Amino acid sequence: MSDTVLEIKNMSKSFAKNKVLNGINLSIKKGSVMGLMGENGAGKSTMMKCLFGIYAKDEGQITLDGRPVNFISPKEALENGVAMVHQELNQCLDRTVMDNLFLGRYPVKFGIIDEQKMFKESMSLFSSLSMSVNPQTIMRTMSVSQRQMVEIAKAVSYNAKIIVLDEPTSSLTEPEVEKLFSIVNSLKAKGVSFVYISHKMDEIFRICDEVSVLRDGSMVYTSPTKDTDMNKLITAMVGRSLDKRFPDVDNTPGEDYLEIKNLSTKYEPRLDDISFKVKKGEIFGLYGLVGAGRSELLESIFGIRTIASGEIILNGKKLRFKSSKDAMDYNFALVTEERKFNGMFGKATIEFNTTITNLDSYKTNGILSKRKMYDAANREIKRMHTKCVSADELISSLSGGNQQKVIIGKWMEREPDVFLLDEPTRGIDVGAKYEIYQLIIQMAKEGKTIIVVSSEMPEILGITNRIAVMSNHRLAGIVDTKDTDQEALLRLSAKYL
Repeated sequence: MSDTVLEIKNMSKSFAKNKVLNGINLSIKKGSVMGLMGENGAGKSTMMKCLFGIYAKDEGQITLDGRPVNFISPKEALENGVAMVHQELNQCLDRTVMDNLFLGRYPVKFGIIDEQKMFKESMSLFSSLSMSVNPQTIMRTMSVSQRQMVEIAKAVSYNAKIIVLDEPTSSLTEPEVEKLFSIVNSLKAKGVSFVYISHKMDEIFRICDEVSVLRDGSMVYTSPTKDTDMNKLITAMVGRSLDKRFPDVDNTPGEDYLEIKNLSTKYEPRLDDISFKVKKGEIFGLYGLVGAGRSELLESIFGIRTIASGEIILNGKKLRFKSSKDAMDYNFALVTEERKFNGMFGKATIEFNTTITNLDSYKTNGILSKRKMYDAANREIKRMHTKCVSADELISSLSGGNQQKVIIGKWMEREPDVFLLDEPTRGIDVGAKYEIYQLIIQMAKEGKTIIVVSSEMPEILGITNRIAVMSNHRLAGIVDTKDTDQEALLRLSAKYL
């Protein structure tokens, strides 16, 4: 009997004139992890959505356990043992954990939902995965990383034969990543197979048995992980060798420009007495464990969170932002961590998302000029190398990385003086990351002041001049990037725990 659990043969998919998948072939063995890599827009998510019944494939065949399948909905896929944990979480945030686990399959007793059974089975599920989660917790009160782990547990609860994990560690802390890997390994031992979509090379080599690479909708490379290396994968992904992971950080910071002085916030989670200065033309990193207060700090600077005490001083002038509009009036920009939640208008076009923060610039005689807006959108598509059909395309139809490019382009249109970037390369492939690094360095060379949050330690060490480390909502220390290392950053991040 064959040990192949899933086989995809000659799968193709087009949207209008855009052929996203072109004759894809993929074979996954029972109890194995197949890594799936490729640049943003290469077709990874589309391929998995065709498998999962979200999209209807145009041609090709999918075989599960030796029998042809053609799922017409995610519900049908789940019932047949195929589960998918999406990069962008779609959860009922105002409902409990157990509501989310049992959505669409509530147990019923005497015509009434059996909440006691739901609670018992939820506890049993979390116990089997060594996860400490209260099933009655409201989802909205949980961190992104906690909600991600709940989604992974939900996939396991379907007794899936195949689980697709799309960028599963993008919001997880290091201990949570270790927990995820232990779950994957224990399920592998029980014969469960995984498709592991990630841009993180170290994870691919650590957890995957095989790795396949998609480029421009075609499967260009498949190899046992032990028989390949990082350079081969990068060459397969981008069609060229990428000699260096990070560009040269050759900006020259000037005088002190932005000062945060004794900043504390009003509401939980509260920031406590944070002070630092950032120079004009400097790339200033913010590092810390998830939950350390990095995003809260950027949101406080940008006027989204209420400051209880302390000062923001720009070029010698004290500022007090009551809203993000106040911050924008002083040429601040913020790329948020969760692009789908608060970074874009998912039901609007690329043009709308590119121009929405800068409408006054596109007026002629007080009236919005469609031509100016269209030109602006195309200017940013070109600058950011965004893969799309046209500026009229819905932003939701783009890959996550290309959505991020549109969001960064939106702020580039405003030519900000202070650019706050919260996980700007989250879920973005190596080629696109390099382009964004180049963009950040170029902005710094033009005199822009940049504060960048990143959970990826090589990234924060690779593109900054100095790094401030947060620990438990306090500033643990500031180091010169060239004089520090990963061990020093970890030590500081644990200072107030």
